[in-house]
Amino acid sequence: MMSNRESSSYHDQHHLFNELIDQYGEGLMRLAYTYVKNKQAAEDVVQDVFMRAYEKRDDFKGESSYKTYLYRMTINRCYDHLRSWSFKNVQISNKLTLIFQGENNTEHTAIMKDEKFMLGKEILSLPLKYREVLVLYYYKDLSVEETATILKCSPNTIKTRLKRAREKLKLQLEKNGGL
Repeated sequence: MMSNRESSSYHDQHHLFNELIDQYGEGLMRLAYTYVKNKQAAEDVVQDVFMRAYEKRDDFKGESSYKTYLYRMTINRCYDHLRSWSFKNVQISNKLTLIFQGENNTEHTAIMKDEKFMLGKEILSLPLKYREVLVLYYYKDLSVEETATILKCSPNTIKTRLKRAREKLKLQLEKNGGL
């Protein structure tokens, strides 16, 4: 049986964990999804990030904001997922399913015409180094400096990637009929 002090500490830690999820959960889910492009995989990544952040809460050095720390952990975990054998196996299975089932149904066609969906699809089709800077800068409202910290590169590299990402996105949109 727990003492009152142990019980209080447990409840404080449980409350802290729930606060992390409430404050950062949705943002981390969206970030993870832009990398792994699968809701279930994004949920798994974020759950793993929260568990690791909680387990290693005493290791946080405060060299950046906690938000930046969690974003970096999420991106690293996404990279791990993308390199995994199981991810590559699922990708092949999904492509084969699309080939055999086709994509021509009315509902799918209606969704494809939605402008936000099209823009999101075009962003997700960009190479990772361009996709991640667009997501962090425009969708997560991070500054160039915060983005540079998360991606571990210089602010000038981020500015260059943002410029190239916008150019590539513009070309893709023009090529595919625009928005």
